[in-house]
Amino acid sequence: MIAERRRRMFKTIRRDIRCIMERDPAARSALEVVLTYSGLHAVWFYRISHKLWKTKLYTLARMVSQFARFVTGIEIHPGAKIGKGLFIDHGSGVVIGETCEIGDNVTLYQGVTLGGTGKEKGKRHPTIGNNVLIASGAKVLGSMKIGDNSKIGAGSVVLQEVPPNSTVVGIPGKIIIQDGVRIQQDFDQVNLPDPVAETLRLLQQEIDDLRQEIEHLKEAKGLASHE
Repeated sequence: MIAERRRRMFKTIRRDIRCIMERDPAARSALEVVLTYSGLHAVWFYRISHKLWKTKLYTLARMVSQFARFVTGIEIHPGAKIGKGLFIDHGSGVVIGETCEIGDNVTLYQGVTLGGTGKEKGKRHPTIGNNVLIASGAKVLGSMKIGDNSKIGAGSVVLQEVPPNSTVVGIPGKIIIQDGVRIQQDFDQVNLPDPVAETLRLLQQEIDDLRQEIEHLKEAKGLASHE
């Protein structure tokens, strides 16, 4: 029994290393991956904490996950369910919530959040299908599903379900490609509206209007004094 568990453990470790070697062109050797890839370390810590979580050792499980967060900069709740071949590239700032479910061969880049909206109870985090790629800084929030083989663009905010084989970009996320067909030719990912810049523009416009009003008041006061 112990020998079988050990065999399964080493098989899982080899699979984790192999998936990184296959997907990251910067990975030069298995030794380099084992020693330097924080995403791999975070996944290994998660496996320990998840086993503790399933045996209802909740506090100890959270302690392990918090230690992993301190060491790797990646926060994976021990209650999350993660399939085979998860690759967290670079990894810093990645957050995976308690009721999140992740399929096989998923790739997450730095700054990705798989979180809740703060409104739901029970299942409140997303379900990520197989072979999904979520790029840097993307936020996938709420209890919905990202379909198999989909891609979420960098910086996107996804709040609604995404069908399989889709590419999503923008804030809020919009599907621009589905099943290999572009469905939104006029979507401009480069020139997305900037809410901060728009607010500053409106403030500047109000300042200019106030200056003009002051000038008019000065002119009216000057005319009145001459009379």
